[in-house]
Amino acid sequence: MGLASGLETTCGQAYGAQQYQRIGMQTYTAIFSLILVCIPLSVLWFYIENILVFMGQDPLISHESGKFILWLLPALYAMAILQPLVKYYQIQSMLLPMLACSFFTLAIHIPLCWALVFKTRLNNVGGALAVSISTWSNVILLGLYMRYSSACAKTRAPLSLDLFKGMWEFFRFAIPSAVMVWWLIFLFS
Repeated sequence: MGLASGLETTCGQAYGAQQYQRIGMQTYTAIFSLILVCIPLSVLWFYIENILVFMGQDPLISHESGKFILWLLPALYAMAILQPLVKYYQIQSMLLPMLACSFFTLAIHIPLCWALVFKTRLNNVGGALAVSISTWSNVILLGLYMRYSSACAKTRAPLSLDLFKGMWEFFRFAIPSAVMVWWLIFLFS
């Protein structure tokens, strides 16, 4: 979430300068960049049970945490796409599509989570699976709206290799934004 906040600066400038297609391209750049960041995080998450045991945590709790986070891995990649999409809509003050997609996702998530946790007896794994499914459904809905809605026509950019050109600029703003978010979490926890 912190890294995606870097889009607020770059896309806000593009929107103010009426460089609308640049907003779409920067959103693609952010999505690609965040997916790349997810790769080392996935490795960390894959070994989290061993890391927690090494740090002195209870082995049973570490095992359950490891199972949970492995089933949450798909949600990590979904969030890498969702957060830039959310910034894409926020920059344009398009709150209604986000609200509608969130309500739909919530309407799916509640019964899905209940069924996967209690009815299938998957327990915490069912909760992680429900979060992953719900997050991906939100990504799909927002992506479809971005792709097919006339409201997004001027900011929709064709997918091209130009997304690689903006990676340095994205990370230049994303890393300080992420540090700021972590600092606020640290400060208020």
